[in-house]
Amino acid sequence: MDLTGRRVLVAGAGVTGRSVADALVTAGAHVTVTDGDAGRLAELAAPGVETAAGLTEPPEGTELVVTSPGWRPGSPLLVAAAAAGVEVIGDVELAWRIGEALPEPPVWLAVTGTNGKTTTVGMLESILRAAGVDAVACGNVGYAVTDAVAAGHRVLAVELSSFQLHWSNTLAPRASAVLNLAEDHIDWHGSMEAYAADKGTVHERSGTVVANADDPWSSALAGTHAGPGARRVAFTLDSPRPGQFGVVEDLLVDRALVADPATTAEELAQLPDVRPAGPHNVANALAAAALARAYGVPPAAIAEGLRAFRPGAHRAVPVAEIGGVRYVNDSKATNPHAAAGSLLAHPGVVWIAGGMLKGASVDELVAATADRLRGVVLLGVDSGVIAAAVARHAPDVPVNTVLPGDDDPMTAAVGAASAMARPGDVVLLAPAAASLDMFRDYAHRGDAFADAVRALATGEPNRDGG
Repeated sequence: MDLTGRRVLVAGAGVTGRSVADALVTAGAHVTVTDGDAGRLAELAAPGVETAAGLTEPPEGTELVVTSPGWRPGSPLLVAAAAAGVEVIGDVELAWRIGEALPEPPVWLAVTGTNGKTTTVGMLESILRAAGVDAVACGNVGYAVTDAVAAGHRVLAVELSSFQLHWSNTLAPRASAVLNLAEDHIDWHGSMEAYAADKGTVHERSGTVVANADDPWSSALAGTHAGPGARRVAFTLDSPRPGQFGVVEDLLVDRALVADPATTAEELAQLPDVRPAGPHNVANALAAAALARAYGVPPAAIAEGLRAFRPGAHRAVPVAEIGGVRYVNDSKATNPHAAAGSLLAHPGVVWIAGGMLKGASVDELVAATADRLRGVVLLGVDSGVIAAAVARHAPDVPVNTVLPGDDDPMTAAVGAASAMARPGDVVLLAPAAASLDMFRDYAHRGDAFADAVRALATGEPNRDGG
């Protein structure tokens, strides 16, 4: 992709927009960045970059628009660009095209799905590095994929959101996985079907398509979106059939990418190698193993990489044990599907939940986990919706709702949960909802939880107030 001298408009001046602008300037393009926030544009000031606040149509002569993931397809600027015949792509598509123009293009191993993406690409990066591969986790994980391409890494373990995939039209990873699918971002896509269709595009030009045999949506997308020449494999938490990765007793095994899947199974790792524990993370490990094996990683590197992996902050992280009760921070569980995986990892839970559900239902989540709930503490704007679901599906479970006017709601929530818990229980922050009604982001929410737990352990008040 020759960008020299081309006039490119970047929509969005956030982290992604800044990375895109840098990549475009390096490639020799004439770059303009627009954003509705004049302050962010002022922070962007850099050589070779022009700024224009609040554009609703591309400037005269614009040949390409690169949009940040959060911009909706119906945004006036993007609609005007399409109407004028100007191509609109996203940061991932730009990175792919820049990479393909290099003398040695990087190999892409792509991961999407509703939940588990960050953990899976982290596991994949660790496995690849255990095999001696120059690899990096990037994309929606926090390290911009344009920066990863510019850095020259050999293999990219790329986390892709549905927003990023919506704006990608030539991406062709060596291997791709859709981990699972559940209601999320329906307000952006308009329907579950549109959300799923954007997720499925990751498979359309993929060399190896990896599906979750235990997830109907994942399996369906592999069937409808895989190209005719793609190799198809799957993973399951059950004993694997030929063509699958799975679990036999306490072993993770490969019966797909072996010499004779009908008769041969390669042992890859043991269940204790997977951390954090829990069925959802075993599934993530199997997906990472399948992608790594599609690249040619030997079996021994799978176990070594999984043992070396450390989960990111706010993802099922133990905070403390107080009086025989463990306190676990999974603030990253920002939708019901993610919270279900977290709850099912523990036999007895006092659940701290709530926030912005964005229209998602929690009935299935509560019904599936009712037998392990010792108590529920709720906070946030949609706490009433969760309370109603608990009343329907777990009527004997006590519920404590933190009042909106509480000056320090997370400290109040932790205190209420502690009063409900008994030795052997887990007090689990797995909100099943977004955080922006009360916190800056899920990390702020997780930090508030950890601070409140530490204050409880020391018997001192949490003076930071979250």
